Amino acid sequence: MVDESFKIAVASSDGVVVNKHFGKSKVFRIYTVDEDEKLHFEEERHVTPVCEGGEHDEDRLDQNLQVLSDCKYLLVARIGSEAYLHAERFGIQSYELPGLIEESIDRLIKFIKIQNLFTKKG
Repeated sequence: MVDESFKIAVASSDGVVVNKHFGKSKVFRIYTVDEDEKLHFEEERHVTPVCEGGEHDEDRLDQNLQVLSDCKYLLVARIGSEAYLHAERFGIQSYELPGLIEESIDRLIKFIKIQNLFTKKG
């Protein structure tokens, strides 16, 4: 079990696999993981890609992260260091976990549980 429910934004072109670079993604699938670790698909959120023609639009980056700001985690195939740091400022932890969405989320949950073993007090 996890301590509390949380939302995950997933960069996917097909709703099956985590396969999009953060800056090139036009849509993020939003999932909730409840306290019993059950996965619930909530919605798709559309954004304007940050990377176009090798350039990065910082305002657009912040706008996209604002759209995802209620998510605690972001799963992507790739994310640049600048976007990674921006996401942290929005309170979003980013992970490069390409693969089937459910398997990638399962790996994230296992990581969170292991991390909690080392950070719990008492």
